[in-house]
Amino acid sequence: MGEAAPHVGIGVESRGESEVSVDINQVSSMCWDGLALSFIDQRRLPAELHWVRCETATAVSQAIREMVVRGAPAIGIAAAWGAVLAARARLCDGRGDRIGLLADLDELAASRPTAVNLFWALDRVRAALARISDAEAPAALEALARAIHEEDVAMNRRMAEFGAALIEPGKAVLTHCNTGALATGGIGTALGVIRAAWQQQRISDVYADETRPWLQGARLTAWELVQESIPVTLICEGAAASLLRTGRVGWVIVGADRIAANGDTANKIGTYGLAVLARRHGVRFMVVAPGSTVDMTLPDGSGIPIEERPEDEVLSLAGRRIAAPGARAWNPSFDVTPAELIDAIVTERGVVASPDAARMARLFGGG
Repeated sequence: MGEAAPHVGIGVESRGESEVSVDINQVSSMCWDGLALSFIDQRRLPAELHWVRCETATAVSQAIREMVVRGAPAIGIAAAWGAVLAARARLCDGRGDRIGLLADLDELAASRPTAVNLFWALDRVRAALARISDAEAPAALEALARAIHEEDVAMNRRMAEFGAALIEPGKAVLTHCNTGALATGGIGTALGVIRAAWQQQRISDVYADETRPWLQGARLTAWELVQESIPVTLICEGAAASLLRTGRVGWVIVGADRIAANGDTANKIGTYGLAVLARRHGVRFMVVAPGSTVDMTLPDGSGIPIEERPEDEVLSLAGRRIAAPGARAWNPSFDVTPAELIDAIVTERGVVASPDAARMARLFGGG
């Protein structure tokens, strides 16, 4: 992986913190230039706007695994483009290496275990490959990746409309992790709803959790909202209970990495705690995610695989150890929020209020 030129929509090739200023409506977390896939390196925001260029499927897998690109919808889109690079490397010029191509797809699938969008996109790739010849595959997979990317843009807009309509004007909202343009192909899932609600003057302020250990709320969500002059106040996760107790917040709005058939939802670690706090304080709780995040093959959240990441992410900060020598860390990347704590699941297909297995099945069918 190496540095790439910025996406033409960004309009800034900055390196210093004071220079990173963009129109968020033009931001995409990734850019396909016909030869390679480039990502904004989200580990380096907001201090540095740096692009990473991936010319192989292995490089895309590495970018996903190492959190260069993150967010379930963005991971799915990235995997689809990674499959294009794999097909070009394995099938062009008469090479006909389908076994190698399938191995590349398996490597992409192994990069993050929880985000179901990753497997959804790769299932579409495999289904397409079963219908086409080696000669057709590179162009066909490129068209498929483009379609998956464009579909996400349209779905983000529909989710924003559905979600914003649920918010009664007059209060603030609280969000967790990053669910915006950096995590998707479009304006975002939960952050897309927040953008639409702000434009419609339905919310007064946005509170964002820092989201340890990667600080996606502090580094990414706050950055996106500042670009659009949407007022954002950062809190550490430990302050959420006190904030909700004040009555300032009307909704907690979060994204999802996988939703089970009964509405149980896996999202960034800390989401479950927010749902418990919201219920205790009479604050409503909204999950916003595309239909590709719903896994109707899993009856409930107990079957969702939870990624555990390296201890060092908790023991260190910005490359410097902050924990006492000898201390250990437990670092699950996600937790599961039971459906009974969720007031609404918002997808591009519509809203599931007070989700349970029957209501989910009415919108998404059986597993």
